[in-house]
This record gives sequence, C-alpha cells and structure tokens, in this order.
Amino acid sequence: MIGEDVADGLWTLTIARPEKANSLTRQMLLDLEAAVGRAAAAGARALVITGTGKVFSAGADLEEARAGLSVDPVWDRLSNAIAALPCVTIAALNGTLAGGAMGMALACDLRLAVPGASFFYPVMRLGYLPQPADPPRLAALVGPARAKMILMAGTRITADQALAWGLIDGIQEADALLPAARALAADSLGATAAHVAAIKAMIPTR
Repeated sequence: MIGEDVADGLWTLTIARPEKANSLTRQMLLDLEAAVGRAAAAGARALVITGTGKVFSAGADLEEARAGLSVDPVWDRLSNAIAALPCVTIAALNGTLAGGAMGMALACDLRLAVPGASFFYPVMRLGYLPQPADPPRLAALVGPARAKMILMAGTRITADQALAWGLIDGIQEADALLPAARALAADSLGATAAHVAAIKAMIPTR
C-alpha cells in the first residue's frame, strides 16, 4: 500500500489505499519510515510524498485508531525522520490532508496541493493529543493563533486559505501536481547530495 519509485536521486513515496481514503495502518507507517531510512542511506537528493485518488490521507485507519494507533509514537518517528533528511522534501498533496497524516506534510520542506484539498486536524473533538512535533511545526508555518484555530477550534481550511496562511507553498491542478513537485526538485537533482545537504543545513529549521 506504499509505492516507492527511485530515479536519479529522486525518491517518490505514494500512499496507495484510495478505497479507504488513504487512511494509514501501523504497517503502512512503518513502511514509510523504512523507505525514508533507505532514502537517507542512499544519499537521496529529493523526496516527494504523495497519494493516489482524491485524498492524500484521512489519517489513521479507524479500526487501528480505536486500538491505539492514534497515540502510537510511530507517527512522530516518521515525521522526524522526514524532517531530518538532508535533501529537499516535498509533499505533493493530491487531496485532503487530515489528522495525524498532517505530520508528514508539516515535516517536509515544501508543500503543494490540488485546488480541492482541505486541511483539518480534529484532535480536540476526538480527544487525542497531536503528535509532539506537529504543533510547533504547524505554528512555525501559520503562526500560533492559526495553529490554535486548526488544533483547538477544529477549523477546516481550504487550499486557498492554506496558501494564504503559509501552510502550503503552491496550488496545482491534479495533472500538474507531480510535475510541479519534480520541477521544485530539479536544482537539487542537478547537484551532489553533499551540496544539497550543505545548503539545507544552513537554513534554520522549525
């Protein structure tokens, strides 16, 4: 349920469970974590994370969420592994981004989304805490008040709002989404892994 494509230093990871709105099981999260580890070990110069269908991810699989997945540390391990990659990382959001799946996108360097995407993280209503790394990353992008609107008031925002708030960096039609992500990675793919890592290390992290 996790696709992995590698070509000339570009790693593309695809969540492929569209019949369940790309909801994530623990095994899928472990598979993503392992793939990110392989990308790091291989000296990837760019990594793109995307999904299939019209939803990037609805968050945790409902059955596994009831069994404890919503509070599993694997979410935070995955997002921290993405944030630690010494290459450019891009979330190509093919649709709505919800719940714990937001951590992956927040951990990326850049985020693109399709026009119909929406964004929400209903931890207050569901009675869970967000994963520890998510609130500071969210606040660094949108500011503390808007982070509270998403996490505490349960605000669901559109792609246009997300762009205006700084949550995403661009909006692309579905057929142009992956080409646009690859275009953002083009300069990194034309450099050495060491050069990419050196420039990324010079930029303050959130």
